[in-house]
Amino acid sequence: MNIVVKILRWKLKKVAQLTILRYRPGIVGVTGSVGKTSTKLAIAAVLGPSRRVRFSKSNLNSDLGLPIAVIGDFREEELRLVSRDQPAHEKRIRKTFFWLKVIFVGVFRLVVKSREYPEILILEYGADRPGDLKYLLEIARPNISVITAVGEIPVHTEFFSGPQEVAREKARLIEHLPSSGFAILNHDDETVMELKERTRGHIVTFGFGKGAEVRAMNFENRIEDNRPAGVFFKLEYGGSSVPVRIDDVFGKVQAYAAGAAAAVGLIFGLNLIKISEALKEYRPAPGRMELLPGIKSSLLIDGSYNASPLSMHAALDLLKDLPGKRKIAVLGDMLEIGKYTIEAHERVGKLAAQFVDALVTVGPAAKFIADAARKNGFSKRNLRSFDSADDAVEEVENLVKKGDLILVKGSHAMELEKIVEGIKMIE
Repeated sequence: MNIVVKILRWKLKKVAQLTILRYRPGIVGVTGSVGKTSTKLAIAAVLGPSRRVRFSKSNLNSDLGLPIAVIGDFREEELRLVSRDQPAHEKRIRKTFFWLKVIFVGVFRLVVKSREYPEILILEYGADRPGDLKYLLEIARPNISVITAVGEIPVHTEFFSGPQEVAREKARLIEHLPSSGFAILNHDDETVMELKERTRGHIVTFGFGKGAEVRAMNFENRIEDNRPAGVFFKLEYGGSSVPVRIDDVFGKVQAYAAGAAAAVGLIFGLNLIKISEALKEYRPAPGRMELLPGIKSSLLIDGSYNASPLSMHAALDLLKDLPGKRKIAVLGDMLEIGKYTIEAHERVGKLAAQFVDALVTVGPAAKFIADAARKNGFSKRNLRSFDSADDAVEEVENLVKKGDLILVKGSHAMELEKIVEGIKMIE
């Protein structure tokens, strides 16, 4: 890390710490290996109608990103300059001015108190390497902490000794809770539930399984006029239940996000009816299992933003469940899973071979998906492999036919958004 970045990191940390001391907001922290952003947005949807909230935007959940959400509410265009999507060597002058603006706004709001500062901050805590959460918690320590899911093979395991060390890093978010705080845990994730002894806070669980305090039941992906329309499920808590209907979102991952958000809402005194009404406004972030109209009257599930073994399996389950004349899977490498790379990709290939009509893989690791699919009886005629998204775009465009349902999913660095742009319908 060069000296300029070190100075910037220190200044952002100090300004963010002083901002929290000045305004004393409630802090809801979200971490996990999958579903962080969806859960953050669902919590914002639930609390937004009754409280003044701010949530960390985009993928700014790191040592430089998290302080921005604490300091101010900046425009998406500005935030893109310093997101992980922006190469470090590009737009340096604009980035410099933006960082100066962030620090100026932070210092100004310390001197001149703003009446508009949020009552509640909803922050996403990323952990790429050991010690990341420790640093973020020095900036902002939550009153309510949510752990979404870890799974058997979480992301970023290449920088950890294994899944258990990843889980221990995520556990920092609940270890630092005060005794009056709340730890909201995924009841259906065994690894997450093993962490419950690590907190002094009150534990609230969510999930589908029997025993979850906030429980989702009777889940279905709604189909109207033979087209996917959204999700429906019931949320149960304390012997009462309400129906939840959310348009234009799909898959059980959305019910998990809603369950965690409902748990937060209940802690803030909302009842199930108000929570259900608020969840109607929830929408996922772009590239996270969005359903889009595709070329040639097809439908596209855009999961191009990122991928882990857990989210890849959930995406394939959704592809299987939704209607389509043919099911096409365009799958890229799942990165940062270290020694589990071959095993994880082969599992995906085995699953895809069971129901997918055409399979396209992108990247060197994704070739293990193709190999496993072929070994499990998938026709070589319906299988294509490419080294990069650029190589695959034209082939996928030609492959699509009327009525197809296409899933595009892979790690962000695989740039599968290029394929999405190639096959989505431009309005």
